[in-house]
Amino acid sequence: MAHKLLSLSEAVRRFSWDGMQYSSGAALPIGADALVFGREMVRAGRRDVHALFHCNSQQLNLLCAADVIGKAECGFSGLEGFGFANGLRRAVESGRVVLEDYSNLSMGLRFLAGALNWPFALATTNIGSDLQYRSAFAPEDYPSRSKIPGVVDPFTGNRYGALSPLRPDVAVVHVTMADPEGNAIILGTEWSRYELSRAAKSLVLVADFIVRTECMRQYPNLVRIPGVIVDAVVYWPFSAWPQASPGVHDGDEAHMRFMNQALATEAGYAEYRERFIDGYRTRAQFRALIGEENVERLTNGPTRFLMDPYRRWIVSEAEIEALEA
Repeated sequence: MAHKLLSLSEAVRRFSWDGMQYSSGAALPIGADALVFGREMVRAGRRDVHALFHCNSQQLNLLCAADVIGKAECGFSGLEGFGFANGLRRAVESGRVVLEDYSNLSMGLRFLAGALNWPFALATTNIGSDLQYRSAFAPEDYPSRSKIPGVVDPFTGNRYGALSPLRPDVAVVHVTMADPEGNAIILGTEWSRYELSRAAKSLVLVADFIVRTECMRQYPNLVRIPGVIVDAVVYWPFSAWPQASPGVHDGDEAHMRFMNQALATEAGYAEYRERFIDGYRTRAQFRALIGEENVERLTNGPTRFLMDPYRRWIVSEAEIEALEA
């Protein structure tokens, strides 16, 4: 089977456009997310993107600060102990971004409905609250009749809610390792990456490691995303930075705080962009930007052992560059 490896810039060129519905996974400040894809979207000048995130942190924060997002639907977006997401806050408070709020459970159900091609997902959550009654997309309609409309159970006559399915144009999913054909193994919590990968119309994987297909054959029960549903694979170590990737590297707590402080103002965002978005082009330059001592510290954390069973199949940088070319 032909390989699906693309460079980061080529993947963004092919699989992102103005006005698209875009989703990424996974989530939370300590969770792996393909943040580097968002950085490249900023550099590409994307606009009016409709973001669909189960749970997100620095990527939505950055994309909102960069004026990439026009609409967003999510169950959670924040930085927890690292402070309120300043780029998101500025965008919402200024009216540049319209944010539609759901619970974490309901977003997971919506991606499941999209994956299974259901017309809707039955909701027993959010019912009777302003999550159901208030819609940022139709603020004048209160109580909202369109966000989570009521449905009647034909068996019991009980009334529940209907959650609309999510089928994003493009999902960009961070994975720990992928083979060149797109089969992927995820270490750590998934946060709907399994459902999202099936719901999206196009799927791009961003992997910390490229491994040989023999690795997938050795551990077939761990292959959560099969290559048959994958459109492209991007190899980019530290693609989740400054967030963590379990088994690969810890979160960079200092940069988490620095990044959020920078996104609090237009001037701070401009300085951050100049250095940490426009300041690199290659993987080597990106690594240098993080700093060798920092890379060494982050990769020698307590979860490093999780990668040990798979290291024998890791494809070298030279081989990957040959495939990309």
